[in-house]
Amino acid sequence: MFITAFLVTSCSGGGSSINESSYVAGDGVVTVVEKADRKLAPRITGSSTLGSPVALTSGRVALVNVWASWCSPCRAEAPILEELSKKYPNVQFLGLLTRDSDDSANAFIKRFEITYPTISDDQILLGFRKSLPVAAIPTTFLIDKKGLVAARISGEVTFSSVSKLLDQLVSE
Repeated sequence: MFITAFLVTSCSGGGSSINESSYVAGDGVVTVVEKADRKLAPRITGSSTLGSPVALTSGRVALVNVWASWCSPCRAEAPILEELSKKYPNVQFLGLLTRDSDDSANAFIKRFEITYPTISDDQILLGFRKSLPVAAIPTTFLIDKKGLVAARISGEVTFSSVSKLLDQLVSE
């Protein structure tokens, strides 16, 4: 499997880099990893923005969404992710806050009535570089029951694309 590493850019897509080929606008591109090529997700554990301990549970499918309160696509997809978390109660949903403050994140969480926890730890993001690195904000990772990265969505998610992927992973 061939994976190209990209630089993390702002969600607005207005940033630039010296090497324009390294620039990616988050446009909802889905990258699915074949079972044989999946790599272990980083250990995801820490304190939520509200101070509660959080850890991904082994043996469960997980959806991990990288977001920030200042990100317009993050605001647009927040209600979709919350709706998906209710449709898939057996899937563990987790937010990973990046380049933002806990206070701003908590205001966002309250505004959009997000019920799943968010961890603020950019070090966790570095752990994805061995599988599918973060290429934009937002980025959503789907992790299979074995703790392997099964898919990445760079940019805003849609209900139908995530539902299709979760249905496949839950049935594996």
